[in-house]
Amino acid sequence: MSVPALHLAVELDGDGAHPAAWRRAHHSPGRLLTPRRVADVAAVAENAGFTLITLDDGALPPGSAPDPVGRIGAVERAAFVAASTSSIGIAPVVPVTYAEPFHVSSQLASLDHVSGGRAGWVVTEEDRPEAARVWGRPVVDGAEARARESRDGVAVARALWDSWEDDAVIRSVATSRYLDRDRLHYIDFSGRTYSVKGPAIVPRPPQGQVVVLGHPGTVPAEALDVALVTGRDLTAVAAAAAAAGTPRVFAEVEVALDTPDATGAERVADLERHAPWADQGRLRHIGSAGQLVALLDELSAHVDGVRLRPLVLDEDLTVLSQLVIPALSQRRLIARPLPGTSLRATLGLTRPANRYAAVAVQEDAR
Repeated sequence: MSVPALHLAVELDGDGAHPAAWRRAHHSPGRLLTPRRVADVAAVAENAGFTLITLDDGALPPGSAPDPVGRIGAVERAAFVAASTSSIGIAPVVPVTYAEPFHVSSQLASLDHVSGGRAGWVVTEEDRPEAARVWGRPVVDGAEARARESRDGVAVARALWDSWEDDAVIRSVATSRYLDRDRLHYIDFSGRTYSVKGPAIVPRPPQGQVVVLGHPGTVPAEALDVALVTGRDLTAVAAAAAAAGTPRVFAEVEVALDTPDATGAERVADLERHAPWADQGRLRHIGSAGQLVALLDELSAHVDGVRLRPLVLDEDLTVLSQLVIPALSQRRLIARPLPGTSLRATLGLTRPANRYAAVAVQEDAR
């Protein structure tokens, strides 16, 4: 009996998961905010065989949080990486607590076109009141209100991706028409805090729908393609995965691996002198590559994939690429994504039918 492939994602924001990771980085501090750095790290992940990279983001400027973070926007980084990669999925973090979902949907549809169908979207929330001032909007106060904004934002984006039928662009020289306007649709969304009429300004994404990832509770399960689940141990992760109710489930795992120069525990202790590695409720592995392989083997019985958050990218990504992924490949636990394959296809997700075209077909059949 064949074992389903475990998909590996990796978070590539900054220099690593630890707030002081930059102290162990193998590059000059000024190189972090350069396109070349983004492309180089993404190339390592793609060549290693990762299914997906994610790129964290946030609206607040450096110094507004306990751990100063400076970064290029996630969507901009994703678009740059798309041009220099051919197989790996690319999923920027884009909160819709305050951002306009119409513009978010356009950005992500554009990313899917640029990447040839490899775009994903990690939906998160802006939970700090200071973020409202950045956007010039009233504070969205409370978990329920933030969840509503995320739910509505995803609903609007998904409807807008369907607002162009696949064959809406006809480019007819004979009739001098670029579009068939009958194949463009108003979405007529009306929520508690805003309404959107549409249609989109970008043609339907190559995948039909960009792959949507998020944490259960932030977005309803029926709106997600991939649930990101947490838990401090294997039992908790397995329970969260079983309750997710989404087509695919990825576990969140933080890793600090042994390197030729120091053990994972020694590297963590070195960075803890400068800042604490906050407990986010995620499964955390500190130890050898072999132990991580065994852990991922166990996780494969409960989840479809894992999103890894390396302690220090320049150190842990090398170990992941040279020791962990080859060992997983030997056990046939993972499969590399193929060039020219969409992210949906790589994850075994079908390309969804356009909701408006399907309604039209049903009406014509009556």
